[in-house]
Amino acid sequence: MKITRVIPIRAGQFLYARIETDAGVHGIGEAGCWGALEAAQATIAKFATYLEGRDPRPIEHHWNVLHRDAYYQGAAINGAISAIDIALWDIKGKVLGVPVYELLGGPVRTRARTYGHVYAQTLDAVLADCTATAQRGFTAVGHLNPFLDEGEDVTYFQSHADKVQVAVERVRRMRDAVGPHVDLCLELHRRLTPAEAEVFACAVEELRPMWLEDPIRPEPIDAMARLRGRINVPIATGERFTTLYQFEQLIARGGVDYVRPSIGLCGGITGAKKIAALAEAHGVQVAPHNPFSPATLAAELMIDAAIPNFAIQEYPTGFDNMQMVSGERLLGADLFRTIPPVVNGFIEIPTVPGIGVDLVDAPEQVRALVTRTIGMRPHADGFIVDQ
Repeated sequence: MKITRVIPIRAGQFLYARIETDAGVHGIGEAGCWGALEAAQATIAKFATYLEGRDPRPIEHHWNVLHRDAYYQGAAINGAISAIDIALWDIKGKVLGVPVYELLGGPVRTRARTYGHVYAQTLDAVLADCTATAQRGFTAVGHLNPFLDEGEDVTYFQSHADKVQVAVERVRRMRDAVGPHVDLCLELHRRLTPAEAEVFACAVEELRPMWLEDPIRPEPIDAMARLRGRINVPIATGERFTTLYQFEQLIARGGVDYVRPSIGLCGGITGAKKIAALAEAHGVQVAPHNPFSPATLAAELMIDAAIPNFAIQEYPTGFDNMQMVSGERLLGADLFRTIPPVVNGFIEIPTVPGIGVDLVDAPEQVRALVTRTIGMRPHADGFIVDQ
């Protein structure tokens, strides 16, 4: 069996790699670098010059070649590698007639717990979305931003005391809205300094959030580790990491409780399985990151099924066309023939061969191209704000 074509496909805000073979079997994977899809698309086309004409089955070999050739890496390159890797696993599962998790050691679970998204610019809207998400059966609500998803055109400033007090009060209202039986996954979007994050975590601790996600910028790993050592609220981070080695440093330094690999960025199924094993050895849970389409969800479900330290799966219900608005339908569902449904807060792991989903015909005609523009929210002092 040989690879005949590697095709990058842009549809809406998504980028896919479709790999075709001379056996009539194809696979799909999704790139998870949504801020740089143009560069990742070009990289997929570049990697096609290596892959076409080769056997798709030695996945680990191809994974190493693409990562180690010239040693140039980063979000765009690793996003392309990840999409290709997922597509290769999809092919292998289809050829062997089994879901991919069977090739990863077999399932340890048949269902994956999920959490839905909330995007809103006002507290009232956040509370309404929290209640609606819980009523739809989710046992956890995520993308909960105590600083709200305000527009990037709105100049930002809050005093230290106001920033902490107002955010904590919003979390208190969220907890009151859903009660104690629904977990709150707080998304801080790197908004705080380490000092601010420590104060906020201590103040919000009594409300029992499941985690603080990206309370500070993830690049300074030692700073994240120092913060984790000074607070009693779990930290979730890792969605922007592109390599196994970044996760290794973070985990070894004790900077995380829930690693958040994005399967379309961290090296695909091959990379995610390695990261999960690292986390398992250190008693760290895995909560895959997913603000993408059903292709990413399906690939992450293969990992969720096969690892013992899986915690919860992100299920994006919002951010359609990159707009910070909540929804009820799985993001990008219109591009796929079937999608795994959520029932009482859990997804049944697909049992069909491959990753379990496939694109509709001509997906680029279903959704008009969406390209993210460059820009960040201004601070009142003239600098920028992470959000």
